Amino acid sequence: MTKLVPAAILAAVLAVSGCQMTDTERTIVGGAAGAGAGLAVSNLLGANTNWTIIGTVAGATAGSLLARNTQTGQCAYARGDGTYYEAPCR
Repeated sequence: MTKLVPAAILAAVLAVSGCQMTDTERTIVGGAAGAGAGLAVSNLLGANTNWTIIGTVAGATAGSLLARNTQTGQCAYARGDGTYYEAPCR
């Protein structure tokens, strides 16, 4: 329980501060948060060094793209045949 409170406070601060960030700042924070998440998941799964690096880079990429998409309001949707299209997020 004692670890949950600081995590909740940090999440709330990041959510509120996201409203006042520039596009570049939002992308940097998204990339850093994604990298942290990728690193945490890799460590939780006991991955070796190579997989940890791949997980961290993949998380940073996903976080940057997610941050960029929240700014434009566009999301990517799968058609089912292996292709994707962009449309306003639902």
